[in-house]
Amino acid sequence: CDTECVGDTKKQPMSYCMVNFVVCQLFALVTAFWFRLYLHPSKTSPFIRHVVATLLGFYLALFCFGWYALHFLVQSGIAYGVMIFTSVEHMHKYCFVVTLGYLCFCQVTSAYVFDYGMYSADFTGPMMVITQKITSLAFEIHDGLMKREEHLKPSQKYLAVRKMPSLLEYLSYNCNFMGILAGPTCSYNDYIAFIEGRWYEPKHLESNGKENGKFKQSDPSPKRDVIQKVCTCALSLMVYLVIYTICPTVRIIDDTFMASNPFYIQVFYLYISMLALRPKYYFVWTLADAINNAAGFGFNGYNTDGTPKWDRISNLRILNIEFATSFKMFLDNWNIQTALWLKRVCYERCPYNPTAATFLLSAIWHGVYPGYYLTFITGIVVTMAARAVRHNVRQHFLGSATLKLIYDVITWFSTQMAICYTVVPFVLLAVGPSLKFYSSWYCCIHLICVLLVLVLPVKSRRTKQQEQLSCVQANKQNCLSSPHNNCNQKQKAT
Repeated sequence: CDTECVGDTKKQPMSYCMVNFVVCQLFALVTAFWFRLYLHPSKTSPFIRHVVATLLGFYLALFCFGWYALHFLVQSGIAYGVMIFTSVEHMHKYCFVVTLGYLCFCQVTSAYVFDYGMYSADFTGPMMVITQKITSLAFEIHDGLMKREEHLKPSQKYLAVRKMPSLLEYLSYNCNFMGILAGPTCSYNDYIAFIEGRWYEPKHLESNGKENGKFKQSDPSPKRDVIQKVCTCALSLMVYLVIYTICPTVRIIDDTFMASNPFYIQVFYLYISMLALRPKYYFVWTLADAINNAAGFGFNGYNTDGTPKWDRISNLRILNIEFATSFKMFLDNWNIQTALWLKRVCYERCPYNPTAATFLLSAIWHGVYPGYYLTFITGIVVTMAARAVRHNVRQHFLGSATLKLIYDVITWFSTQMAICYTVVPFVLLAVGPSLKFYSSWYCCIHLICVLLVLVLPVKSRRTKQQEQLSCVQANKQNCLSSPHNNCNQKQKAT
């Protein structure tokens, strides 16, 4: 499989290994229905469900990656040893360093020892998801066993793990057949609730526009959502295979193409090429979501019309991506579970410059190809510029619907161009082709973003927090000299 795939993805969009991956995922989809119907929590113990999910996951990993799949066990085993034999106070830090370090080691050997560019058959792909799960679990255990309730954010209280998982629970969480090949990442508490059959209980009790208890009689069916997602997968794969074959991204650095086409044609071609490339990711992540839903995992309550929602662990929102009017909106709807992981383990915990630290961690996690680092370094500058523009300009366009529409159209176009420009090195991988592309565009978006950051002021997160704290303190001071009712009203407003 490895030899068949080396270099293939640069010539044709569908290689042997991608077919192998699709076959395994379709097998997992069929198995997921069987798992939900015949190993339902009402019929089977959590132990059996853990064992079956784990063994099936190892089988799929061996089928796809051969003995390289042993790295999944080695990485998980080392991290579990760190969890068991180190103090809870520092365990999350050690797990983070060890797990990410082992992933980086495997990425280096995969990229530079085996063959450069072999990312379609790369066994480190599943390891990236396992890394997310291990590090998330380590931080959740630390929050659950070390921190007091009042020191945790609401989301951290929900995610906090109050006891060390058993080895079987841990392996099942990391290597179950539903997510071993393409994820997505989920919280440990959510996965255990799914295995033990507690997944639907809190959702049944929420307000959903219907009578209380109406949906307690039977588990909600994921059939409709699974069919919709499989159809989305088929359409995405067709778009990718047909259009991306005609418009590969690598053509934008072809000397003949650049010499024979004006700049506006090159811009349009880049947009079409990236538009055709994204469906490959839509296919992979939507199929992974459908597999989890078919197994009964991913239920997220009910819509107002009483229909069940199955987007708890969805990894993308396609329409929000394609019509994003800001860089942040695009990122918030792209690879959602990875964005949540970065937020929980880095952005919310990093004391200094969390934006830059988050982009750096994302680059390290993705791999060792230089193009990844060029993309995420560019992403830092674009994010800061987009934040500055929104902070200083947006309020001037909210006076009427017409102005708002003009603002949305301009920001949509700007966002799409910024995304295309930013991710080209991510696709080209190497330094030379990436710099050739940027130089052909005269690094224009880099220069515009730097200029916007320097010219337009924007408050840092720490400054905003200090202002909010000062506001709260001022309101409390005013409450001391105000009538009781006014005080309550001010506290509510604050």
